[in-house]
Amino acid sequence: MNSNKQKSILVIDDTPANIDVVKGVLSDTYQIKVAVSGVMALKILEKQTPDLILLDIMMPEMDGYEVCKRIKHQPNTKDIPVIFLTAKAQEEDESKGLSLGAVDYITKPISPPILKERVKNHLMLKEAQDFLKQQNKLLETKVSERTMQLNELQDVVMVAMGALAESRDPETGNHIRRTQRYVKSLALELTKYPRFSDYLTPEIITSLYKSAPLHDIGKVGVPDEILLKPGKLTFEEFEEMKRHTTYGRDAIVAAEGSMNLTDNFLIAAKEIAYSHQEKWDGSGYPEGLSGDDIPVSARIMAVADVYDALISKRVYKPAFSHTKACSIIIEGSGSHFDPDMVSAFKNIADEFNEIAKEFADKEGEIQ
Repeated sequence: MNSNKQKSILVIDDTPANIDVVKGVLSDTYQIKVAVSGVMALKILEKQTPDLILLDIMMPEMDGYEVCKRIKHQPNTKDIPVIFLTAKAQEEDESKGLSLGAVDYITKPISPPILKERVKNHLMLKEAQDFLKQQNKLLETKVSERTMQLNELQDVVMVAMGALAESRDPETGNHIRRTQRYVKSLALELTKYPRFSDYLTPEIITSLYKSAPLHDIGKVGVPDEILLKPGKLTFEEFEEMKRHTTYGRDAIVAAEGSMNLTDNFLIAAKEIAYSHQEKWDGSGYPEGLSGDDIPVSARIMAVADVYDALISKRVYKPAFSHTKACSIIIEGSGSHFDPDMVSAFKNIADEFNEIAKEFADKEGEIQ
Protein backbone atom coordinates (compact mmCIF):
# COMPACT_ATOMS: atom_id res chain seq x y z
CA MET A 1 0.00 0.00 0.00
CA ASN A 2 1.15 3.57 -0.79
CA SER A 3 2.36 6.04 1.85
CA ASN A 4 0.25 9.14 2.49
CA LYS A 5 2.75 11.45 0.70
CA GLN A 6 2.00 9.55 -2.49
CA LYS A 7 -1.72 10.28 -2.08
CA SER A 8 -3.14 13.19 -4.05
CA ILE A 9 -6.10 15.38 -3.12
CA LEU A 10 -7.93 17.65 -5.53
CA VAL A 11 -9.35 20.76 -3.84
CA ILE A 12 -12.18 22.39 -5.79
CA ASP A 13 -12.99 25.84 -4.43
CA ASP A 14 -13.28 29.31 -5.95
CA THR A 15 -12.06 31.14 -2.83
CA PRO A 16 -8.24 31.46 -2.50
CA ALA A 17 -8.43 31.88 1.28
CA ASN A 18 -10.24 28.55 1.65
CA ILE A 19 -7.69 26.84 -0.58
CA ASP A 20 -4.84 28.26 1.50
CA VAL A 21 -6.44 26.91 4.69
CA VAL A 22 -6.77 23.39 3.23
CA LYS A 23 -3.19 23.50 1.94
CA GLY A 24 -1.98 24.59 5.33
CA VAL A 25 -3.68 21.64 7.00
CA LEU A 26 -2.91 18.89 4.48
CA SER A 27 0.07 19.78 2.28
CA ASP A 28 2.62 18.34 4.71
CA THR A 29 0.95 14.94 4.39
CA TYR A 30 -0.55 14.84 0.89
CA GLN A 31 0.01 16.15 -2.62
CA ILE A 32 -2.50 18.95 -3.09
CA LYS A 33 -3.91 19.88 -6.49
CA VAL A 34 -6.27 22.84 -6.98
CA ALA A 35 -9.17 23.72 -9.28
CA VAL A 36 -10.86 27.10 -8.83
CA SER A 37 -14.05 26.07 -10.65
CA GLY A 38 -16.11 23.03 -11.41
CA VAL A 39 -15.35 23.29 -15.13
CA MET A 40 -11.61 23.41 -14.44
CA ALA A 41 -11.91 20.43 -12.08
CA LEU A 42 -13.68 18.30 -14.67
CA LYS A 43 -10.97 19.07 -17.23
CA ILE A 44 -8.29 18.03 -14.73
CA LEU A 45 -10.19 14.82 -13.99
CA GLU A 46 -10.20 13.89 -17.68
CA LYS A 47 -6.43 13.41 -17.42
CA GLN A 48 -5.77 12.74 -13.73
CA THR A 49 -7.44 10.67 -11.02
CA PRO A 50 -6.69 11.96 -7.51
CA ASP A 51 -7.17 9.72 -4.50
CA LEU A 52 -9.73 12.04 -2.90
CA ILE A 53 -11.66 15.21 -3.75
CA LEU A 54 -12.54 18.11 -1.41
CA LEU A 55 -15.43 19.97 -3.01
CA ASP A 56 -17.03 23.32 -2.22
CA ILE A 57 -20.73 23.74 -3.01
CA MET A 58 -21.20 27.46 -3.63
CA MET A 59 -19.29 28.22 -6.83
CA PRO A 60 -20.19 30.23 -9.95
CA GLU A 61 -21.03 28.58 -13.30
CA MET A 62 -21.38 25.11 -11.81
CA ASP A 63 -22.10 24.41 -8.15
CA GLY A 64 -20.57 21.56 -6.17
CA TYR A 65 -23.68 19.40 -6.41
CA GLU A 66 -23.50 19.38 -10.21
CA VAL A 67 -19.75 18.73 -10.11
CA CYS A 68 -20.27 15.76 -7.78
CA LYS A 69 -23.06 14.43 -9.98
CA ARG A 70 -20.82 14.51 -13.04
CA ILE A 71 -17.90 12.96 -11.19
CA LYS A 72 -20.08 10.04 -10.09
CA HIS A 73 -21.38 9.47 -13.62
CA GLN A 74 -17.94 9.04 -15.20
CA PRO A 75 -16.42 5.52 -15.12
CA ASN A 76 -12.89 6.80 -14.45
CA THR A 77 -13.91 9.05 -11.53
CA LYS A 78 -17.02 7.49 -9.98
CA ASP A 79 -15.03 5.62 -7.30
CA ILE A 80 -13.02 8.64 -6.09
CA PRO A 81 -14.19 9.63 -2.58
CA VAL A 82 -15.77 13.10 -2.56
CA ILE A 83 -15.99 15.14 0.64
CA PHE A 84 -18.07 18.30 0.57
CA LEU A 85 -16.29 21.17 2.32
CA THR A 86 -18.83 24.00 2.58
CA ALA A 87 -20.42 26.76 4.59
CA LYS A 88 -23.90 25.34 3.83
CA ALA A 89 -24.78 23.77 7.16
CA GLN A 90 -28.45 22.89 6.77
CA GLU A 91 -29.49 19.28 7.17
CA GLU A 92 -31.12 19.19 3.73
CA ASP A 93 -27.86 20.44 2.17
CA GLU A 94 -25.91 17.61 3.76
CA SER A 95 -28.57 15.06 2.79
CA LYS A 96 -28.50 16.21 -0.82
CA GLY A 97 -24.72 16.01 -0.97
CA LEU A 98 -24.60 12.49 0.43
CA SER A 99 -27.41 11.37 -1.88
CA LEU A 100 -25.28 12.41 -4.87
CA GLY A 101 -22.54 10.01 -3.81
CA ALA A 102 -20.32 12.03 -1.50
CA VAL A 103 -18.74 10.05 1.33
CA ASP A 104 -18.71 12.89 3.86
CA TYR A 105 -19.85 16.47 4.53
CA ILE A 106 -17.69 18.92 6.51
CA THR A 107 -18.96 22.41 7.33
CA LYS A 108 -16.88 25.55 7.48
CA PRO A 109 -15.16 27.05 9.36
CA ILE A 110 -12.77 24.13 9.06
CA SER A 111 -11.49 22.33 12.14
CA PRO A 112 -7.97 21.20 11.13
CA PRO A 113 -7.94 18.06 13.35
CA ILE A 114 -11.35 16.95 12.04
CA LEU A 115 -10.37 17.57 8.40
CA LYS A 116 -7.14 15.62 8.84
CA GLU A 117 -8.84 12.64 10.49
CA ARG A 118 -11.73 12.45 8.06
CA VAL A 119 -9.43 12.68 5.03
CA LYS A 120 -7.16 10.05 6.52
CA ASN A 121 -10.06 7.72 7.34
CA HIS A 122 -11.66 7.98 3.91
CA LEU A 123 -8.35 7.40 2.18
CA MET A 124 -7.78 4.33 4.33
CA LEU A 125 -11.31 3.11 3.57
CA LYS A 126 -10.81 3.67 -0.18
CA GLU A 127 -7.48 1.85 -0.07
CA ALA A 128 -9.10 -1.08 1.72
CA GLN A 129 -11.93 -1.14 -0.83
CA ASP A 130 -9.45 -1.10 -3.70
CA PHE A 131 -7.51 -3.93 -2.10
CA LEU A 132 -10.66 -6.01 -1.71
CA LYS A 133 -11.63 -5.35 -5.35
CA GLN A 134 -8.18 -6.46 -6.45
CA GLN A 135 -8.42 -9.60 -4.34
CA ASN A 136 -11.89 -10.32 -5.72
CA LYS A 137 -10.58 -9.99 -9.27
CA LEU A 138 -7.74 -12.35 -8.46
CA LEU A 139 -10.19 -14.78 -6.89
CA GLU A 140 -12.51 -14.56 -9.91
CA THR A 141 -9.55 -15.24 -12.19
CA LYS A 142 -8.51 -18.25 -10.14
CA VAL A 143 -12.08 -19.58 -10.05
CA SER A 144 -12.36 -19.10 -13.80
CA GLU A 145 -9.07 -20.89 -14.39
CA ARG A 146 -10.08 -23.71 -12.06
CA THR A 147 -13.46 -24.03 -13.75
CA MET A 148 -11.73 -24.24 -17.12
CA GLN A 149 -9.38 -26.91 -15.79
CA LEU A 150 -12.32 -28.91 -14.43
CA ASN A 151 -14.15 -28.61 -17.75
CA GLU A 152 -11.06 -29.80 -19.59
CA LEU A 153 -10.68 -32.68 -17.14
CA GLN A 154 -14.34 -33.54 -17.63
CA ASP A 155 -13.83 -33.61 -21.40
CA VAL A 156 -10.77 -35.83 -21.09
CA VAL A 157 -12.54 -38.25 -18.75
CA MET A 158 -15.56 -38.52 -21.05
CA VAL A 159 -13.42 -39.21 -24.09
CA ALA A 160 -11.26 -41.66 -22.14
CA MET A 161 -14.31 -43.57 -20.91
CA GLY A 162 -15.71 -43.70 -24.42
CA ALA A 163 -12.36 -44.83 -25.78
CA LEU A 164 -12.30 -47.61 -23.18
CA ALA A 165 -15.44 -49.05 -24.72
CA GLU A 166 -14.27 -48.47 -28.27
CA SER A 167 -10.89 -50.07 -27.53
CA ARG A 168 -12.64 -53.43 -27.47
CA ASP A 169 -13.70 -52.84 -31.06
CA PRO A 170 -10.50 -52.18 -33.04
CA GLU A 171 -12.34 -51.09 -36.17
CA THR A 172 -13.88 -47.94 -34.74
CA GLY A 173 -10.72 -45.80 -34.78
CA ASN A 174 -11.60 -42.09 -34.53
CA HIS A 175 -15.31 -42.84 -34.29
CA ILE A 176 -15.60 -40.98 -30.96
CA ARG A 177 -13.98 -37.78 -32.23
CA ARG A 178 -16.05 -37.77 -35.39
CA THR A 179 -19.43 -38.47 -33.79
CA GLN A 180 -18.79 -35.90 -31.08
CA ARG A 181 -18.31 -33.23 -33.73
CA TYR A 182 -21.22 -34.45 -35.86
CA VAL A 183 -23.47 -34.09 -32.82
CA LYS A 184 -22.39 -30.51 -32.16
CA SER A 185 -22.69 -29.54 -35.82
CA LEU A 186 -26.17 -31.04 -36.16
CA ALA A 187 -27.36 -29.53 -32.86
CA LEU A 188 -26.25 -26.06 -33.93
CA GLU A 189 -28.12 -26.43 -37.23
CA LEU A 190 -31.24 -27.59 -35.40
CA THR A 191 -31.38 -24.35 -33.41
CA LYS A 192 -32.80 -22.85 -36.62
CA TYR A 193 -35.84 -25.14 -36.30
CA PRO A 194 -38.67 -23.91 -34.01
CA ARG A 195 -39.18 -27.44 -32.63
CA PHE A 196 -35.70 -27.45 -31.12
CA SER A 197 -34.61 -23.83 -30.68
CA ASP A 198 -35.85 -23.49 -27.08
CA TYR A 199 -34.27 -26.75 -25.96
CA LEU A 200 -30.94 -26.50 -27.73
CA THR A 201 -29.37 -23.72 -25.68
CA PRO A 202 -25.58 -23.24 -25.80
CA GLU A 203 -25.36 -25.03 -22.44
CA ILE A 204 -27.32 -28.04 -23.71
CA ILE A 205 -25.27 -28.21 -26.92
CA THR A 206 -22.09 -28.23 -24.84
CA SER A 207 -23.55 -31.04 -22.73
CA LEU A 208 -24.37 -33.05 -25.85
CA TYR A 209 -20.84 -32.57 -27.14
CA LYS A 210 -19.34 -33.65 -23.82
CA SER A 211 -21.59 -36.69 -23.42
CA ALA A 212 -21.48 -37.99 -26.99
CA PRO A 213 -18.33 -40.11 -26.38
CA LEU A 214 -20.32 -42.20 -23.90
CA HIS A 215 -22.93 -43.38 -26.40
CA ASP A 216 -21.43 -46.88 -26.61
CA ILE A 217 -19.92 -47.10 -23.12
CA GLY A 218 -22.19 -50.10 -22.48
CA LYS A 219 -20.14 -52.19 -24.93
CA VAL A 220 -17.83 -52.84 -22.01
CA GLY A 221 -20.50 -55.21 -20.69
CA VAL A 222 -20.87 -57.20 -23.94
CA PRO A 223 -18.85 -60.47 -24.11
CA ASP A 224 -15.90 -60.45 -26.51
CA GLU A 225 -17.20 -63.41 -28.51
CA ILE A 226 -20.24 -61.32 -29.46
CA LEU A 227 -18.69 -57.87 -29.72
CA LEU A 228 -15.77 -59.07 -31.85
CA LYS A 229 -17.60 -61.71 -33.88
CA PRO A 230 -16.68 -61.21 -37.58
CA GLY A 231 -19.86 -62.73 -38.94
CA LYS A 232 -23.58 -62.19 -38.54
CA LEU A 233 -24.90 -62.44 -34.98
CA THR A 234 -27.47 -65.05 -34.02
CA PHE A 235 -30.78 -63.89 -32.57
CA GLU A 236 -29.58 -64.61 -29.04
CA GLU A 237 -26.26 -62.85 -29.66
CA PHE A 238 -28.00 -59.80 -31.08
CA GLU A 239 -30.30 -59.68 -28.06
CA GLU A 240 -27.21 -59.58 -25.86
CA MET A 241 -25.60 -56.93 -28.06
CA LYS A 242 -28.72 -54.77 -27.71
CA ARG A 243 -28.24 -54.76 -23.95
CA HIS A 244 -25.23 -52.44 -24.34
CA THR A 245 -27.73 -49.55 -24.22
CA THR A 246 -28.93 -50.62 -20.78
CA TYR A 247 -25.40 -51.38 -19.57
CA GLY A 248 -24.32 -47.89 -20.63
CA ARG A 249 -27.22 -46.12 -18.94
CA ASP A 250 -26.76 -48.10 -15.72
CA ALA A 251 -23.04 -47.31 -15.63
CA ILE A 252 -23.73 -43.59 -15.95
CA VAL A 253 -26.48 -43.76 -13.32
CA ALA A 254 -24.01 -45.44 -10.96
CA ALA A 255 -21.41 -42.73 -11.62
CA GLU A 256 -24.03 -40.04 -11.09
CA GLY A 257 -25.04 -41.59 -7.76
CA SER A 258 -21.46 -41.70 -6.53
CA MET A 259 -21.12 -37.95 -7.17
CA ASN A 260 -24.51 -37.18 -5.58
CA LEU A 261 -25.41 -34.71 -8.32
CA THR A 262 -27.28 -34.47 -11.58
CA ASP A 263 -25.54 -32.46 -14.27
CA ASN A 264 -26.82 -31.63 -17.74
CA PHE A 265 -24.08 -33.57 -19.44
CA LEU A 266 -24.87 -36.68 -17.35
CA ILE A 267 -28.55 -36.37 -18.18
CA ALA A 268 -27.69 -36.17 -21.87
CA ALA A 269 -25.18 -39.01 -21.50
CA LYS A 270 -27.87 -41.30 -20.02
CA GLU A 271 -30.32 -40.43 -22.77
CA ILE A 272 -27.78 -40.96 -25.52
CA ALA A 273 -26.39 -44.21 -24.13
CA TYR A 274 -29.82 -45.71 -23.56
CA SER A 275 -31.87 -44.42 -26.49
CA HIS A 276 -29.58 -43.75 -29.47
CA GLN A 277 -30.68 -47.06 -31.04
CA GLU A 278 -34.35 -46.10 -30.97
CA LYS A 279 -35.99 -45.35 -34.33
CA TRP A 280 -38.54 -42.72 -35.27
CA ASP A 281 -41.10 -45.35 -36.32
CA GLY A 282 -40.76 -47.33 -33.07
CA SER A 283 -38.80 -50.27 -34.50
CA GLY A 284 -35.62 -49.61 -32.54
CA TYR A 285 -34.48 -50.69 -29.09
CA PRO A 286 -34.33 -51.04 -26.10
CA GLU A 287 -37.90 -49.77 -25.49
CA GLY A 288 -39.30 -49.36 -28.99
CA LEU A 289 -39.91 -45.64 -28.45
CA SER A 290 -41.19 -43.62 -31.39
CA GLY A 291 -41.42 -40.00 -32.50
CA ASP A 292 -40.99 -37.30 -29.88
CA ASP A 293 -40.93 -39.88 -27.10
CA ILE A 294 -37.30 -40.45 -28.10
CA PRO A 295 -35.09 -37.85 -26.37
CA VAL A 296 -33.78 -35.14 -28.69
CA SER A 297 -30.23 -35.97 -27.65
CA ALA A 298 -30.66 -39.60 -28.69
CA ARG A 299 -32.23 -38.64 -32.03
CA ILE A 300 -29.25 -36.40 -32.82
CA MET A 301 -26.84 -39.14 -31.80
CA ALA A 302 -28.65 -41.66 -34.02
CA VAL A 303 -27.96 -39.59 -37.14
CA ALA A 304 -24.32 -39.03 -36.17
CA ASP A 305 -23.73 -42.67 -35.24
CA VAL A 306 -25.33 -44.19 -38.33
CA TYR A 307 -23.57 -41.77 -40.70
CA ASP A 308 -20.21 -42.67 -39.22
CA ALA A 309 -20.94 -46.38 -39.30
CA LEU A 310 -21.82 -46.07 -42.99
CA ILE A 311 -18.63 -44.27 -44.03
CA SER A 312 -16.40 -46.57 -41.93
CA LYS A 313 -15.01 -49.95 -42.89
CA ARG A 314 -16.30 -52.94 -40.92
CA VAL A 315 -15.57 -56.67 -41.08
CA TYR A 316 -19.04 -57.17 -42.51
CA LYS A 317 -18.97 -54.28 -45.05
CA PRO A 318 -16.71 -51.84 -46.90
CA ALA A 319 -16.71 -48.11 -46.18
CA PHE A 320 -19.49 -46.38 -48.09
CA SER A 321 -18.93 -43.09 -49.86
CA HIS A 322 -20.21 -39.86 -48.35
CA THR A 323 -22.77 -39.62 -51.13
CA LYS A 324 -24.13 -43.10 -50.49
CA ALA A 325 -24.18 -42.53 -46.72
CA CYS A 326 -26.19 -39.32 -47.22
CA SER A 327 -28.61 -41.17 -49.49
CA ILE A 328 -29.21 -43.84 -46.85
CA ILE A 329 -29.75 -41.23 -44.12
CA ILE A 330 -32.24 -39.37 -46.32
CA GLU A 331 -34.08 -42.61 -47.14
CA GLY A 332 -34.42 -43.21 -43.41
CA SER A 333 -36.33 -39.97 -42.86
CA GLY A 334 -39.60 -40.73 -41.08
CA SER A 335 -38.66 -44.34 -40.40
CA HIS A 336 -35.25 -44.49 -38.73
CA PHE A 337 -34.76 -40.76 -38.19
CA ASP A 338 -36.69 -37.64 -37.15
CA PRO A 339 -37.58 -35.94 -40.48
CA ASP A 340 -36.54 -32.49 -39.26
CA MET A 341 -33.16 -33.86 -38.22
CA VAL A 342 -32.68 -35.37 -41.65
CA SER A 343 -33.58 -31.99 -43.15
CA ALA A 344 -30.96 -30.32 -40.95
CA PHE A 345 -28.45 -33.03 -41.84
CA LYS A 346 -28.98 -32.33 -45.55
CA ASN A 347 -28.21 -28.65 -44.93
CA ILE A 348 -24.84 -29.43 -43.35
CA ALA A 349 -23.89 -32.71 -45.01
CA ASP A 350 -20.70 -31.09 -46.29
CA GLU A 351 -19.71 -30.30 -42.69
CA PHE A 352 -20.08 -33.98 -41.80
CA ASN A 353 -17.87 -34.86 -44.76
CA GLU A 354 -15.20 -32.37 -43.69
CA ILE A 355 -15.24 -33.73 -40.13
CA ALA A 356 -14.92 -37.27 -41.48
CA LYS A 357 -11.91 -36.30 -43.57
CA GLU A 358 -10.23 -34.37 -40.77
CA PHE A 359 -10.54 -37.29 -38.34
CA ALA A 360 -10.18 -40.12 -40.83
CA ASP A 361 -8.75 -43.40 -39.49
CA LYS A 362 -5.21 -44.36 -40.38
CA GLU A 363 -6.18 -46.76 -43.10
CA GLY A 364 -8.02 -43.99 -44.92
CA GLU A 365 -11.43 -45.53 -44.58
CA ILE A 366 -13.33 -42.30 -45.18
CA GLN A 367 -14.34 -42.01 -48.83
